[in-house]
Amino acid sequence: MAENTNVIEKEEVSAGKAPLLSVQDLHVWFELRKFGFGHAGYVRAVDGVSFDLDNKQAIAVVGESGCGKTSLMKTILGLNRPIKGDVVFNNYRLSEVTGNNILDYRANVGFVQQDPYGALPPFMAVQKILEEPLIINGVKDQEERLERIKRVMKEVKLSPYTDYIDKFPHMLSGGQQQRVVIARAMILEPKLIVADEPVSMLDASVRVEILKLLEGLQETHDLAVIYITHDLSTVRYFSERIFVMYAGKVVEKAYVEDLLRNPLHPYTEALLTATSEPDAENARIFKEIPPGEPPSLVNPPQGCRYHPRCPKMIKGLCDVEEPVEFEPEANHFT
Repeated sequence: MAENTNVIEKEEVSAGKAPLLSVQDLHVWFELRKFGFGHAGYVRAVDGVSFDLDNKQAIAVVGESGCGKTSLMKTILGLNRPIKGDVVFNNYRLSEVTGNNILDYRANVGFVQQDPYGALPPFMAVQKILEEPLIINGVKDQEERLERIKRVMKEVKLSPYTDYIDKFPHMLSGGQQQRVVIARAMILEPKLIVADEPVSMLDASVRVEILKLLEGLQETHDLAVIYITHDLSTVRYFSERIFVMYAGKVVEKAYVEDLLRNPLHPYTEALLTATSEPDAENARIFKEIPPGEPPSLVNPPQGCRYHPRCPKMIKGLCDVEEPVEFEPEANHFT
């Protein structure tokens, strides 16, 4: 790894020499402690993840609950600190960002939460919710704050703004609450949006609307987007590349259409098999789902972490050696 430096030259990013976001051999472990007995091990939530995200690009990180995708997301947001590796975003190396720099860093990374009702303070009206990030980041002029609030509410289809600006979260529908969450993420005009399962808590009829809204905002503002989900059926809407996580590791990465057409890792095949089937005739066909549960991240299995559940497991190989990444077809790694 290159010598650590807090600020990466802006000219390198703008000239295209460096990606907007670079996740470099990231390890995020959480220490376990027993009362009175001290250290009791680590939860290896993210265990050696690397990828790059270019400006204006959208990627999806998929996997079942407990695979590490949310811990990865929180590290990119600056909420977790890695024990090894680093996250380089725009002109900041996250491991060394402190003080006022962390405020500037977070102003450039918007966050769309999974549960909109839980993400919005119930005692604040919409205007106060959207105004607070502007106040924290030094926008002192009240008229300017109101103009920016009006503009972002129009962009997320909460218009006329007078119908919503004085309402509290409990007075809004689930879809309207999520639009407020997206507006709050956009109010500081970030370069990157991290969306943590932004449609999983919404009615099916609203999900496509929210995904289309995110797609439109990405195109209008030249945003990069990281879409965290467990549902492979939604990633094709606006993601360009897809990263499949299992037990803290990325097991497959490719362009979305290539991966959906030709999944190479047995776990990716299992995720696709478990995807909801809208065709009633196909839904009657019994699908084989791999048995078992994801492994403990405190004591992960030796070798490939998927081998205890894998129908293609080779005894003496998969349960002994951790497989190396290779590229069986162009830009498709597993």
